[in-house]
Amino acid sequence: MKFLTIKKRTLCVILVSIILICSVVGACFAVNATASPKPEYSIVIDAGHGGRDGGAVGKTTGITESELNLEYALQLKDFCEEFGFDVVLTRSTMDGLYDENASNKKKSEMENRINTINNSGADLMISLHMNAFPLSSSEGAQVFYGKGSGQGYELAKSIQTNLSQSFESARDYVTVGDYFVLNFSTIPSVLVECGFLSNPEEERLLQDDSYKKSFCYSLLAGIINYFDM
Repeated sequence: MKFLTIKKRTLCVILVSIILICSVVGACFAVNATASPKPEYSIVIDAGHGGRDGGAVGKTTGITESELNLEYALQLKDFCEEFGFDVVLTRSTMDGLYDENASNKKKSEMENRINTINNSGADLMISLHMNAFPLSSSEGAQVFYGKGSGQGYELAKSIQTNLSQSFESARDYVTVGDYFVLNFSTIPSVLVECGFLSNPEEERLLQDDSYKKSFCYSLLAGIINYFDM
C-alpha cells in the first residue's frame, strides 16, 4: 500500500494516513491530535557500527547488530519521508564509516559519523543500535540522551513513551548515555537500543518484518510528538 504524501494535507488527511500506516504495520501509536504538516524538519538517522565493526551478534542466528541497525534505519527513513521529513543517513550500506588508511579506525569512524551529524543542518538525530547482555533474560528497548541536553531529554522521553505504550518489554524510563554520538552532537540527539540480540525471543522479533515496521513507526510517532505537530 502506498502511503499518502505530506504536502497539502489537511488534519483529516493526516489522520487517515496514520490509519493506513497502522493497517500496514498492524498496530497504532499515540500521535498528537493537533498534528499538522511540517515538511521543513530534517532528521539524521544513524545506523550504528558498519564495515569491520559488526557490533553485537545474535545469540541463536548469528545476525549482526550492524545489519539490523541498517535495516531499521532504512525502514525509519521510509516512514519519515512519507510523513514529509527530510532525512540524512550517516550510512546507507554495510560499509564502515572509517577511512581505510586510518591507524585508528574506530576513532576515524566516530569522527566521520559526528561530522555528518553536525554538518547536516538537521533538527535532531536518532542513532539506532541493538543491545546485548550476559543474562539472556534481559529485554526491551531503551532510549538514551546526552548529559545536560534538555532537548535531548525531551526527545528521548517522547520516543520512550511511545515505545513503552506500544511494546510491553520496552523500558518506561530514559537514561543518560555516555556515547560519542551524544556527547559531541550539536543537535538534539538520542540513541535507541531497539532490543537485545542476547535474548533469543527478542532476537527473533527484531528480525521480523512486521515487528520492524511497528517499531519504526513507533519511533516516528515519538519524533512527531517531540515536534508537537
